Amino acid sequence: MDTPLLSIGAFARRTRLSPKALRLYDRLGLLAPDHVDETTGYRWYRADQVERARLVALLRRLDMPLARIGRVLDLPGERAAHEAADYWAAVEERIARQRALAVHLRDRLAGRRTEMYEMTMAEVGEQTVLTERHHLLVDDLPAWIGAALGRLETAAAACGGVAGPPFVLYHSEVSEESDGPAEACVPVADRAAAEKYAAEHGREVTLRHEPAQRLAYTRLTKAQVAFPQIASAFDAVERWTAEEGLTVTGPCREVYFADWCAAGPEDEVCDVAFPVR
Repeated sequence: MDTPLLSIGAFARRTRLSPKALRLYDRLGLLAPDHVDETTGYRWYRADQVERARLVALLRRLDMPLARIGRVLDLPGERAAHEAADYWAAVEERIARQRALAVHLRDRLAGRRTEMYEMTMAEVGEQTVLTERHHLLVDDLPAWIGAALGRLETAAAACGGVAGPPFVLYHSEVSEESDGPAEACVPVADRAAAEKYAAEHGREVTLRHEPAQRLAYTRLTKAQVAFPQIASAFDAVERWTAEEGLTVTGPCREVYFADWCAAGPEDEVCDVAFPVR
């Protein structure tokens, strides 16, 4: 026996969705009725569509875009769960960045100097580094950093492996209007092999020897490594060095000591540093 169909009104009551929402989800291909009367255009639904409708409603309460909801619902159970989890992880990361930005803006608008940073000194030994240098604006910076460090870490396999945390030097300001340049750097273990590699791949990478030096730095969470609030960290370290009577001896840098992809918004991932004497 055929299962009786539910009218759009009855289906709306069962799913706690409005008829207007159901018509929208139909147009977008998220929840098509089982049958549409050719004469009246009236929509009819099966009872087993109630679960899908309620899932749409729940995912919308997470502010998930309708197109992504469609992708989630078209996946098998475990993959759908991972897709929803990935979406929410991205939301939490965005909220954490916005929270850090709100703190930065509050202090900036109030004319206050933030006291949120703890300053530290560290001695860094001599390093041989493979590098890529690029002129770019701040909106392109995150993607370039990830890609450039990835390329250099791959290249490091031919140079004895990665010998220390990767870092990015800023030879000039990178902002909405200033394009640096920035320089991605990966320390490598085998200097002779690195010299050979650089000679063979000179158009792609360069080789530089970093001297032993002292760094003044502050440590940031992943949420704090976002423009413009990261600029306050650079300002704080530079101001502290001046107050301590230290002289900056080279370009400022971001040192990435943790796995960026695996880190959560509140995990510490990066040092903002200046070489000093």
